[in-house]
Amino acid sequence: MARKITGALDAAADQDRPELQKIIQEMVDSGFVGVTLRVHDERGEWVGSAGAGEFGGTEQPPVDGHFRIGSNTKTFTATAVLQLVAEGRLGLDDAVAGYLPEFGLDERITVRMLLQHTSGVFNFTGDYYPEFVPGVVFQGKEWVEGRFRTYRPEELVRLALSKPARFEPGTDWSYANTNYVLARLLIEKVTGRSLGQEMQRLILGPLGLTGTVVPDTSLDIPEPHAHAYYRYEEDGQEKVVDVTRQNPSWISTGGDMISTTRDLATFISALVGGRLLPAELLAEMCTPESKAGYGLGVFVQDVPGGGKVITHNGGITGHAGLMYSTPDGRTTLTASLNYVDDTDMSMGGSFQQATQRLVQEVFGGGQAAG
Repeated sequence: MARKITGALDAAADQDRPELQKIIQEMVDSGFVGVTLRVHDERGEWVGSAGAGEFGGTEQPPVDGHFRIGSNTKTFTATAVLQLVAEGRLGLDDAVAGYLPEFGLDERITVRMLLQHTSGVFNFTGDYYPEFVPGVVFQGKEWVEGRFRTYRPEELVRLALSKPARFEPGTDWSYANTNYVLARLLIEKVTGRSLGQEMQRLILGPLGLTGTVVPDTSLDIPEPHAHAYYRYEEDGQEKVVDVTRQNPSWISTGGDMISTTRDLATFISALVGGRLLPAELLAEMCTPESKAGYGLGVFVQDVPGGGKVITHNGGITGHAGLMYSTPDGRTTLTASLNYVDDTDMSMGGSFQQATQRLVQEVFGGGQAAG
């Protein structure tokens, strides 16, 4: 399904951007249950979908459907922290321990280090030393059976801090969901309000993002939505379970938010376009560290053929989201995916390959590799 939101006849819409429709159909052919894609560029806005909203179904996923956006949550959270910096509530180079003394954090860890993943704290969803050390349960039969359990953010932080630090603060880079749970607690401490209330005040309300939700411990996704699935083995039998309803508090601000491709496009365009942050803080956000190209809540990536994109992607047990923009906000790509997840993360390779093809097509002048 495809349509171009510029007055073209729906009957001819799939001829407008056949190259995009082809890529998302090939994503479905590679194993995804369903994909929706939204692209805004000099040719207008194009929206398409492929596959199904439900495993084994025939109805395509809703193009304006809600989905769990995973680590795209980090970009919202970083933006809220930077807005509080702009309001003078805290400083980027302030010690986090000064605001959250109850955790006994290393005094050298700053707000900036949280947002840039340079704090060195253990990732509570599991980390490497170099061997893998598990954290909170988020996979397998145990997670499926316990997926309605509530975790409090303080519990996740304490789990992480019970493990050795990965490195001295500020000396290296390592992606850790713990950083962003600490950022949530920081927001709540300096404002005296919940993260959801502050997100509404700072971002969702001003941008009119009515399809975006900060769920905290709520199990549900607003309608309409595609379904998410998880596969595991029990007694030699493969089981596939609908995990659309779950308590996302196990990941908290590491990746719990719900949104739509329309809201993600509005958000990332407004963010990089300077509507949410003063110019100097936006410049800080989009200045990447050297190891992974991570700024403050965003990746800054080179595009084949020249240019850069500001981006964050995310996945959470059967749902995933893509969010890309040119630095001026004029060209955006957002997408939602629903799929059957598993302990092996077997869709990971297909996810990376398809994402590269979409970025090449939209931002790199086409000629996406087959």
